[in-house]
Amino acid sequence: MVTVRRSLWREPRPPGAPPLGRLDWLLVGVYGAAALTEGIVRPGVVWRPLVTTLALALVPALLWRRSRPLVAVLGGWGVVALLTVLQSAVHPGDLDLSSMLVVLVLLYAVVRWGSGREMVAGTAFVAGVATLGMVVSSAGWADVFGGSALLLLLVALAATFRYRADLSRRQQREIRNEERMALARELHDTVAHHVSAIAVQAQAGGVVAVARPEKAGQILAAIESEASRTLAEMRFMVRMLREEEDVDYAPQRGVADLPALARPEATPAVEVKLDPSLPRLPRPVDAALCRLAQESLTNAVRHAQSATRVLIDVRRDDGVVRLRVSDDGHALPGPVPGPGFGLLGMAERAQLLGGSLSAGPGPDGGWVVEAVLPVEALP
Repeated sequence: MVTVRRSLWREPRPPGAPPLGRLDWLLVGVYGAAALTEGIVRPGVVWRPLVTTLALALVPALLWRRSRPLVAVLGGWGVVALLTVLQSAVHPGDLDLSSMLVVLVLLYAVVRWGSGREMVAGTAFVAGVATLGMVVSSAGWADVFGGSALLLLLVALAATFRYRADLSRRQQREIRNEERMALARELHDTVAHHVSAIAVQAQAGGVVAVARPEKAGQILAAIESEASRTLAEMRFMVRMLREEEDVDYAPQRGVADLPALARPEATPAVEVKLDPSLPRLPRPVDAALCRLAQESLTNAVRHAQSATRVLIDVRRDDGVVRLRVSDDGHALPGPVPGPGFGLLGMAERAQLLGGSLSAGPGPDGGWVVEAVLPVEALP
């Protein structure tokens, strides 16, 4: 297994930066009004038109702080750097406006929504501009410490919110993956079981139609019933996925429905044995046993060579429930093939409930699938 480690420098921009909303426009409006008002009425500001124009030039940077955070932070703090250089070179007096402290929002934005490269480049640029300002203004140690602490606090706050958002996205991806796996198991179990039953009935219909034409109608009716049931279950799953409102769930099938799988006159004949001492099982265990039995029966009908009988046996054994599905078919020569999607899904279903599943050739021939589930399902 090869592990790929992604450095912070190459970390992509986190997805899902929200579009501009009312709060964004409110922030821009409030800042624009404050900067314009301060630039007009504040006493002691030299080069007033230039300083006010540069302050208003930060408005696009505020609008781009999430979509283009690096451009925003370079533009905003670039204005601060320009005013600092002018003040250092010309010494005209007061060139800054208190409203321009809004550039701190741009530092937060580049750490919160920028990619790895944007975050490193943006914070390095801000650190350089802040250092230049402290040197030009001959700030004392208290001002240096306070300014540095403020910048570091903003960076830490943005990094915290970034980490929480990434963690939430990972959890959502894990939930979606689990839902996809569960849906894949349900679809496989439902479709494979019913389609296999349709195939068996169709194969028998080809023989019966010649020897006993009067039973052809019964076989066609059984095929129609299986097909209708399959379509109904598929439509229910699709509707459940499409609709956001609550859906009235039909009760899941359980062990009590297994006798409906019995087909004593089919080929192979299907026999179901249930332990009369079985307790009332938790719903997850009850539904899992039914699904495992259906899938095992489907595999036996589709893959067992020359099988004449399939036995489904469910019994209790010291706090666990054992499901055993066996057939009397002939195993194909050669190595045992690897597990397919059906066996993998069955094993996952059993493991999720704290149980186990084994499948392989039986001691007396044929194929045996055995699942062991605890009577009380794991939470």
